[in-house]
Amino acid sequence: MPESDSASKIGLSDMKLLVANRGEIARRVLRTAQRLGVPTVAVYADPDAHAPFVSEATEATRLGPADLAQSYLSVEAVLTAARRTGSTAIHPGYGFLSENADFARAVVDAGLIWVGPKPEAIDVMGLKTDARRLADEHGVPIIPGFDSSQDDGDLAAAAATIGFPVLIKAAAGGGGRGIRVANQPEHFDAALHEARSEAERSFGNGDVIVERYITRPRHVEVQLIGDRHGFVVDLGTRECSVQRRYQKLIEEAPAPNLTDETRHGLRDRACRLAEAIGYDSAGTVEFIVDDNTGEFFFLEMNTRLQVEHPVTEYITGLDLVELQLRSAAGEPLADYLSDINLVGHAFEVRIAAEDPAEGFTPQTGTVSHLRVPAGVRWDSAVEAGTVISPHYDSMIAKLIVGSSDRTSALALLQSALDDLIVGGVATNTGFHRWLIDQPEFRQGRITTRFLDDNPPPAPRVSLEAAGELAASMWIADQRMALEADVWSQSTDFRVTPTGSTQQLFLRHHSGEVVQVDIGAVGDSSLTTVSLSADGVAINVSGSNHSYQVVSRSEMWSSAGMLAEADASAVVAPFPALVAELPVVAGDRVQAGETVAVIEAMKMLHSLPAPGSGVIAEVAVAVGDQVDSGQLLIQFAELGNNEDNESAP
Repeated sequence: MPESDSASKIGLSDMKLLVANRGEIARRVLRTAQRLGVPTVAVYADPDAHAPFVSEATEATRLGPADLAQSYLSVEAVLTAARRTGSTAIHPGYGFLSENADFARAVVDAGLIWVGPKPEAIDVMGLKTDARRLADEHGVPIIPGFDSSQDDGDLAAAAATIGFPVLIKAAAGGGGRGIRVANQPEHFDAALHEARSEAERSFGNGDVIVERYITRPRHVEVQLIGDRHGFVVDLGTRECSVQRRYQKLIEEAPAPNLTDETRHGLRDRACRLAEAIGYDSAGTVEFIVDDNTGEFFFLEMNTRLQVEHPVTEYITGLDLVELQLRSAAGEPLADYLSDINLVGHAFEVRIAAEDPAEGFTPQTGTVSHLRVPAGVRWDSAVEAGTVISPHYDSMIAKLIVGSSDRTSALALLQSALDDLIVGGVATNTGFHRWLIDQPEFRQGRITTRFLDDNPPPAPRVSLEAAGELAASMWIADQRMALEADVWSQSTDFRVTPTGSTQQLFLRHHSGEVVQVDIGAVGDSSLTTVSLSADGVAINVSGSNHSYQVVSRSEMWSSAGMLAEADASAVVAPFPALVAELPVVAGDRVQAGETVAVIEAMKMLHSLPAPGSGVIAEVAVAVGDQVDSGQLLIQFAELGNNEDNESAP
């Protein structure tokens, strides 16, 4: 790509760019804009006031409170910030308002440059029913389905005609929300209700599509870039089949194990669709590939930059944000993209603040330690000291590696996950480390069903075993630092003698306290470790464990004396927003029946009754923000219902 010193002649020098997003994507866009010499503006909600992206922009301005509707999702708040700062262009990142055609129009109507596709393209691809019809009209294969009526009876009849299993999915959204599978006719009504309800909550539109359910589906997508002069080109394929609850976890480029016919077909049809709508920015056409037959079917088009764009950047050597900015400024892109070579192989792993051992529940807390391996790309929302709040998505970083071929790139990914340390909060790094060892992944034959059929095992290393390793590193560090009788002289190294032994108390980031006998701790050669004044974080088999050293008195007050949770109540397992309360006081419920639905980090979590009984009190209301451990539902009487069979 030509150097950016030509920016002045295409209008980039006149641009002042407001980034209408947060976290790692805000930092990503800021990085390219600053390289191009474009002044930048960060906007932030109150919980992000001290986030890294805020200080990295040329200037920053407050949007509003934590509530998304008053901050990152408020068109008026963003446009007001643009006027206040004299911004001339807006980049929406991904998520939030990035695929909101009304927002794009409002930006253009305000006389600002919209860094994205024209609003008409967002409109036509934003509704899946319209997108399916357009794809079909232009020769892009679509999965056999039905969307011409929203009558429940018509949808059920269509499902019977298509044949079970069928997929029911929201017509007006993406990101894995509003999707259910009905394996048998008797499951259809419940699945339809759940899909409609979630679609209405997430997108304000309960319309759905019913379509054939592919039994061995791969999720393969094609990256596109276009300009405002009619030029469109594809930048190769990406594999995004590693998913949980329709959320992507690991991506790679190019997609492996595709026949030439399938690969060329995917790229050709993607360009054909983009050309049909005059696409003029970065975008992605997503397909389902039947691993049994090699057939491919249109899934949707994302009219924005994708989370996984770095793997395409690796194999092309291009900066997709720069291409977006140049296209938005009106520059023809043909000269930059006349000789595209796809070289090498790259992986991206999404690092999220969630605990796989507890059902991938989202986590909050402060990042106490951060050590990133050398030689990787680290697109991150956090630094050591960053507070992870419950208000936003759980993804905190992306780890990207690349090499000359898939085998060597996979070896680099394994090494990077073994060396990465994110302390102070549970993350999914250990899960990723397990996943990349699975034969299906190593062979490039994984499908989107893999994690449904192969749930991850329990952590390979217990908190106690990890605690002993952490203690050995802590003790070695103290000995080296003090070079003296550390046991009696150090105020930071707090141990308490009991008889002839001494104990070290370590509080794990989960809150559990581990007691380690100092005399039983030997030397450790563990090198993946990060130490601070009062704590230690280690990586064991890809899993991160962080511990704070605590005194005996602290241990008893914070852990040893905690009361057992009331078994006759349902409490919030983490900070969240109350999304649904399907029960009222006086209702009789069965064990496992959902009594509350809460939302945290953009995910819904159903909370079941711990037994069968009568509800005495519903202590919260829909829309309430609740803290971890807060009472939600109190039972008047509660029994075990061991014979109860909860519905799947």
